[in-house]
Amino acid sequence: MSEPSPDTGNLITVEEEDEPHIRLRDMGVEDVIVLAVFWVLALNIFVQFFTRYALNSSLAWTEEIARYLLMTVGFVGSIMVVRKNTHIMVEFFYRYIPGLTARVLSVLIDLGRIAFFSMTAWICFKLAGRTHQMMVSIDFPKSWLYYMISVCLAAMAIRAVQVAIRHFRQGGSDMALAAVARRREVESGTQGP
Repeated sequence: MSEPSPDTGNLITVEEEDEPHIRLRDMGVEDVIVLAVFWVLALNIFVQFFTRYALNSSLAWTEEIARYLLMTVGFVGSIMVVRKNTHIMVEFFYRYIPGLTARVLSVLIDLGRIAFFSMTAWICFKLAGRTHQMMVSIDFPKSWLYYMISVCLAAMAIRAVQVAIRHFRQGGSDMALAAVARRREVESGTQGP
């Protein structure tokens, strides 16, 4: 199906509109870090697979390192998810609550998220200071892993503050604003089928 483009008037296909566009300005530092750690993880898994099945003598350290790299991907990736505000959330209530209540709920959720990430970052930092164990297969302190997780949680708190500021400037979260718009459509009787 072809439609005129709103910008140029040229015909474009629907398939072209659905293709994701990667813009470097939309990427954060955490995007690059998580991609690099992911590829190190993939290389580590390949080495583990190759040594176990091709050489019939696996390297002991690859399994433990893979576990910690996977944790790193998860926590650094969570920073990215907070920045984009795409964590799993319940949208059900936003459909049925009034606009002002939706906005207040949006602010409370933002404040709760900031408090949660800040608190867990502090707790993890304190835990890292008390951890004196070494990793099993390599001579490396396990506390560094906890410090990395603490830094990731602190970065999530910072990104959550940025999201809260964005929500404040635009008058609420995207779901709260959609709830307000839906409520206005219903009240004015212009809602489509």
